Amino acid sequence: MTLLLRRSELAVPACNDNMFEKAAGCGADLVFLDLEDAVPAAVKESARTKAISALNDVDWGRTVRAIRINGLDTPWCHDDLIDVVTQAGGNLDTVIIPKARTARDVWWVDVLLNQLETKLGLDKRIRLEVLIEEVEGLANAEAIASASPRLDALIFGVGDFSLSQGARVDTNFVPLGEYPGDFWHYARNKVIVAARIAGIDAIDAPYPDYRDLAGYERDARRASLLGYTGKWAIHPSQVPVANEVYAPTADEISLAQRNVAAYREAEANGSGAVGVDGVLVDAAHVKMAQETLARAALLQAVNGVG
Repeated sequence: MTLLLRRSELAVPACNDNMFEKAAGCGADLVFLDLEDAVPAAVKESARTKAISALNDVDWGRTVRAIRINGLDTPWCHDDLIDVVTQAGGNLDTVIIPKARTARDVWWVDVLLNQLETKLGLDKRIRLEVLIEEVEGLANAEAIASASPRLDALIFGVGDFSLSQGARVDTNFVPLGEYPGDFWHYARNKVIVAARIAGIDAIDAPYPDYRDLAGYERDARRASLLGYTGKWAIHPSQVPVANEVYAPTADEISLAQRNVAAYREAEANGSGAVGVDGVLVDAAHVKMAQETLARAALLQAVNGVG
């Protein structure tokens, strides 16, 4: 896991400039201006221009600023990177790569960014996030996750993955029939395992039915149990839900503090494990507790909460 906040990642169509100010102020940890699926082919170039203006002119506060480029197999991808980085690279934090199939897809973007940053004299390195939304990409998830030192998150893209797999689902990506358990458990678990092998974060899939906040919260909590650290939002109303779900609770923080304190006391007395409230606590529990406390400290530092 990284020490980055990605509890909520809000998608905003780059062609809809009337949405930019609201997105910047909605409290999302990351907002990405989408140049890909949310933008019709006829307005790809004008949407790119709007994204550049938004990166340069909108006050994003603490929000991480990102773009989702068009796919590497499209005629727009190259100009997405060249134009946005050349004209707004100093105000761009992250590039999201869609439909990655192999590690080479990530490598290509990494090399181009290296060249641009050197040419432009940018004093920071633009980060990468990668969408796993093709069956080939899922099969190669481990290699993709380790393809670039810029990469700090894998994202499970359930929409295009449904199409790639040929799954029979509705517009909310729910199976059109009875299915035992979580329909997407295998894909979700493979993405999180690949991310953890590489030491990076995993972001859960979008939930198109933005009026169903209970359903969004349910999906977010299931993914958080697996180890996901955030979830996509397709509407500002989903952002507060994700921010709450992917933050440690007061009870989790309190337990982590008790476990660490008890273990350190036992350690000082020559013991390697200790009982806390009738439960054994050993070194593995302490590592888990330390991750919880680090996450809480990050939230407090960034947001003044916790």
